[in-house]
Amino acid sequence: MDALDELISQFASAVWGLPLVILLIGGGFYLLILSNFLPFRYLGHSLDLLRGKFNNPNDPGEINHFQSLSTALSSTVGMGNIAGVAVAIALGGPGAIFWLWVSAVVGMATKFFTNTLAVMYRGKDTQGNIQGGVMYFIEEGLGKKWKFMAIFFSVAGLIGALPVFNVNQLTQAINYILLEPNNIPTGFGTNLIIGIILVILTSVVILGGLQRISKTVSKLVPAMVALYFISVIIILIVNFDVVPYYFSSIFTDAFAAENYKGEPMLGGVLGGLIILGVRRGAFSNEAGIGTATMAHGASKTSEPVREGLVAMLGPAIDTLIVCTLTALAILVTGIWQTTDVNGVSLTAAAFEDAIPYVGDYLLLLCISAFSISSLFSFSYYGTKCLSYLAGAENKHYYNYFYIISILLGATTSLSMMINLIDGFFALMAIPTMISTLILAPRVMKAARIYFKKLKE
Repeated sequence: MDALDELISQFASAVWGLPLVILLIGGGFYLLILSNFLPFRYLGHSLDLLRGKFNNPNDPGEINHFQSLSTALSSTVGMGNIAGVAVAIALGGPGAIFWLWVSAVVGMATKFFTNTLAVMYRGKDTQGNIQGGVMYFIEEGLGKKWKFMAIFFSVAGLIGALPVFNVNQLTQAINYILLEPNNIPTGFGTNLIIGIILVILTSVVILGGLQRISKTVSKLVPAMVALYFISVIIILIVNFDVVPYYFSSIFTDAFAAENYKGEPMLGGVLGGLIILGVRRGAFSNEAGIGTATMAHGASKTSEPVREGLVAMLGPAIDTLIVCTLTALAILVTGIWQTTDVNGVSLTAAAFEDAIPYVGDYLLLLCISAFSISSLFSFSYYGTKCLSYLAGAENKHYYNYFYIISILLGATTSLSMMINLIDGFFALMAIPTMISTLILAPRVMKAARIYFKKLKE
C-alpha cells in the first residue's frame, strides 16, 4: 500500500506541473479578459436567474437553474471546503488561501464559458435523450475529429467522479469526533462498517436518478451552508481580536511563502505554494475541470448564456465565501501551528477549540450533510461519462462500481485518496480547457446577442 501511495503521489505531482497551471489559470485569465469582465457586470441578473425569474417549464432540459446549481454545488461545496482547505493550510500556511482566491476569480470566468457551452452544444445519448457536458460540447462544437478528447475526458471522469476523498474524510471525522473520544476502538473494522452504512444511504438516492438527486440536494445544500456559516461566524466572534491579523497574513504570506512545508516547484517554494493553492482551488470549485457542465447541461433553458451566468456563481459561493470561512476558522484558533493532524481533523480541532463541547459535533453534522450530498451528485457525473462511452442503456453499471468505491474510500489513507482524485481532475482539465479556449469566441458572440436582447 505504501508503494501504491507513493506511485499515486508521483502521478498527481507529474500532471499538476507548470503546463496545467498555465492552462487552468492562464486560460482563465484569458477568458476573463476576452469577456471584458462581462459576467461580473451581470451578477444581479445571475441572482434573478437563480431565483427563477426567467424560468420557462417548456424549455428543453431536466431540472431548473436552482436545482442545476445545487447539484453542481453539492459536489463542490463539501469536503474540498473543509478538509481541502485544512490540507492547504497545514502544508502551505495562510498564503495558500490567497492563491485559492485567485483560482476562484478566474474560475468564475471559466465556469461562465464552460457551462454556456454545455447548453449551447447539447448532444443526444444512444436513447435519444438530450445531454450536456464537456464530452458533448467537444463533439458537437468542434466536430467528430475532436472526439478523441471527448473520450479522454469521459474515461478520466470515470475515476475523477469517484467519491473516495469525501468518504475518506467523513470516516476520519466520525472516528476523530465521535468514536475515539468515547473510547471506541477505531481501525479497519469500524471504517468498513461506516462504509457499508454510506453504501446503503447512497444506493437509496442514486438508484432513483437525477430527479431524486436534484430534489434531495436542493434541500440539503442551502441548509448545510447556513449551519456551517453560523458555526464559523461564532468562531470568528470568539476570536475577533485576531481576525484582522490573520486575514492580512493571507496576503503577506502569499508571496513570502514562509509557512510552506511542501516540495519546491516552478523554481522555488513560492511556486510550490501557488500550485498548492491552485490544486486545492480546483478541487474546491472544479472550475476548468468540467464535472459541473454535466449538471448545468441538464438545466431547463433555451438560453445557454443564462446557464453560464448561474454556473459562475459556484466559485463565488464555494471558494470566496465557504473556503474563506473555513480558512479563517482554522487560522484564528492557532490550532494549525500546534497540532500534527491534517485534513478534516484539523478543522474539527479548530471547532472544538473555539466552541468547546459542541463545536466538533456541529462540524460533524455539516460534514455528514456535505459528504452525503456530494456522494449523490458525483454518481450522476460518472453515469454520464459511462453513458457517453458505452451507451445510455449501460450507464447504470457505473453505480455498482461507484458503490464499491465507497468501501475503498472508507478504508484507505487520506494522501492516496486526495492524490488519486487530484490526478484525474488534472487529466479532465486538459480537454475541458483546450476545447473551451477554442470555442470561447462563439460564447462571446452568443453573450453579446443575449445582453443586447436583455436591454431591449
